[in-house]
Amino acid sequence: MKKKRRVSVQLGLKDVTVFKIANRRGYAAVARNNLTEGRSIPAAYARLVKACRRKGYELPDRTPSKLSSL
Repeated sequence: MKKKRRVSVQLGLKDVTVFKIANRRGYAAVARNNLTEGRSIPAAYARLVKACRRKGYELPDRTPSKLSSL
C-alpha cells in the first residue's frame, strides 16, 4: 500500500512576522499559528521553517535578506 504524499502549501515572506521580544534576549517569528523563538533573526526563522514544515506549509529555506536587516 502506497503512502499518500502530503501536499505543501507555499507561504511567502508577507506571511512571516519577526519581532524583538520585550524583556528578553532574542527574537520571535510567527506564521500561520506557529510561534518560534531564537537568539537571532536567522535562528528564529530557521526554527519557523521547521515548524511550518511539520504542519504542511513551505517557506524558503534560506533566511531572506529582508528579514536579516530588521
